[in-house]
Amino acid sequence: MQKESDSSEPGSWELFKYDMGSVFGGIGYSYSRPIHWKSEEWTTFGAVVGGTALLYVFDEQVSEFAMRQRGGVPDFIDYYGDRVGSPTYNYMLTGGVYLTGLLTKDEKLRRLGVLLLASASSAGLLQQVSKSIIGRARPEYGNGKDTFDPFNPNRSFHSFPSGHTILAFSNAYAIAKQFENPWVKTGIYLVGMVPGASRLWDGQHWLSDIAFGVAISIFTVESIDRYLDKRYRKKYNDKTKMVNWNASLGLGQIIIRGNF
Repeated sequence: MQKESDSSEPGSWELFKYDMGSVFGGIGYSYSRPIHWKSEEWTTFGAVVGGTALLYVFDEQVSEFAMRQRGGVPDFIDYYGDRVGSPTYNYMLTGGVYLTGLLTKDEKLRRLGVLLLASASSAGLLQQVSKSIIGRARPEYGNGKDTFDPFNPNRSFHSFPSGHTILAFSNAYAIAKQFENPWVKTGIYLVGMVPGASRLWDGQHWLSDIAFGVAISIFTVESIDRYLDKRYRKKYNDKTKMVNWNASLGLGQIIIRGNF
């Protein structure tokens, strides 16, 4: 695939077609990456699975504690957490970013919009399929963390992984790539985690649902971002690579490090 030509200024329609090709190409690329993973990537993935399993042990205690805190959560945070992770609001945000970049012909903003759209679509479809196959009961169902009913169409059995977390944190992770300052990055991460936290105190998800959702977000955004390096001249992540994730396994421990 060729990068945009430098010889002439393409029109908005040409840019739109190119960008939509990048969206669908990025989605396909993200799904194909596990085929090309080497030992380091599989070690990291194994650590994520192991870490999720460890959190699973404490799911009920964490859920009970979080739901007891709901009354003290400010209304605007509760509202934000519920709305931002929903598909409707997500695509309003991501679509708005992309259209702004398209209309102003700002390649960096267009690329960000493409990254947001492709990441949300790729991770969103994955979580929808996973939820149906796994069929884990939500905390509000009341039967505990070990209740599974695969392929049950009832939303009460669509707990793992958390869709709100995936959409919100994918956006936060992609947006944070625009900044070099680690404190700014951390602040964006924290804002992106609010929807996931809100699902805890609302009794909609377990902690392990949210943790695995964050991992899916990171894997997806990183893979699509690498694909877009081949499609766009603007490579904002050349000097500001978000986080270099490394995992190591040892006797009785799993260590995951994120280097800014």
